[in-house]
This record gives sequence, structure tokens and C-alpha cells, in this order.
Amino acid sequence: MKLELRFFASLREALGVSQETVTIPDNVKTIADLRAHLIERGNPWAEVLAAGKLLRCALNQHMVNANTSLQDGAEVAFFPPVTGG
Repeated sequence: MKLELRFFASLREALGVSQETVTIPDNVKTIADLRAHLIERGNPWAEVLAAGKLLRCALNQHMVNANTSLQDGAEVAFFPPVTGG
């Protein structure tokens, strides 16, 4: 399955990439699986996407949770929580 990944704000800065197209293995089926798969790349991925870090995620520009199923050709965006005031 191919996905278009996008990274925003501090994630983009820490990873040094704003977007990339990836082909993921068949066992990666959810957002949580994708995050774990990216963590396996090692640092800085492991540090930026670590399980304890609060991140927001969107699938095809709709906010989703970690259990959301991935779809071939989808856009997956990761970004830190946003605060306002």
C-alpha cells in the first residue's frame, strides 16, 4: 500500500521533511501500526513519534484516532497538538 505522509510544525522541523510517499508492508493496517513502523526507522523518527508523545493525526484531511484503518493512496498527516489563546 502506498501512502502520502505529511508532517507539520515542530514534527517537520525535527524530522527535516515535510512530506514523503511511502510503501508500507501488508501488516501495517492502522494509524497506530504506521506510527510504530515509522518509529522502527530509528532516530529522529523514534524520538519524534515515540509512543508517549501526544500527536494528532488526519487521514485524507479528517481527524482520526490511532485505530483508524489505512487506505491505499491516502494522505496521512501528523502534527503536534495545537493550543490557542
